Amino acid sequence: MPIGDPALGELAARLKLTSPPEDLLRRALTHASYLNEADSTAESNERLEFLGDALLGLVVAARLYELYPAAGEGELTRMRADLVRGSTLASIARRLGLGDYLVLGRGEEAAGGRTRDRNLAGSLEAVIGAIYLGLGTRSARALVLRLLGPELRELQHRGARIDSKSTLQHLVQARWHEPPDYVTVDEGPGGSDHRFIVEVRAGGATLGRGEGASKREAQQRAAGEAVARLTAEAGG
Repeated sequence: MPIGDPALGELAARLKLTSPPEDLLRRALTHASYLNEADSTAESNERLEFLGDALLGLVVAARLYELYPAAGEGELTRMRADLVRGSTLASIARRLGLGDYLVLGRGEEAAGGRTRDRNLAGSLEAVIGAIYLGLGTRSARALVLRLLGPELRELQHRGARIDSKSTLQHLVQARWHEPPDYVTVDEGPGGSDHRFIVEVRAGGATLGRGEGASKREAQQRAAGEAVARLTAEAGG
């Protein structure tokens, strides 16, 4: 069944909206699975999700640009990806209790659709799109910043946790206009003692060397050594 006015009012209060666009909010909460059980005038939230996704990315990008004036493009891109990825948005939707308001088809309902990350994240983006269409850019921006407030504060508290590989990619591309090359130069025996040794190379030189229980770990350590080396050279 479509969501009723009392439930919409409750959700609007959770979103801290005083004059919500009710018809658009209803559509934002309507999963495509419901359309087969509805009349021909029903619309799913997919178009609003598309719009909300674009607006979300823009607002988050602008906020990160303001908060981290020294961050490079690669760092900003990674931070934005962490903030707007599906699992983060689903977590925010759960914090709002958004799953309680979804309008689902019977099959999707029976399959646990109210708790699926994909449905929760998509509906949250659709809500953002609905607010943009109904109340304008300023209200939609304010909503995005409210919704992501805890995540943005956590990011500021712990700092921008950019992995060494991303940082090295930026440094190497800027200097040599090519990506770094990770080469596994040794691999230990299997089992619990299995180890990898990786070198990272660029510009015809080996920049760093790392060891780890997985190739990923070894690459990160090699990248960390290379970042330290390049940073020291630049400082000198």
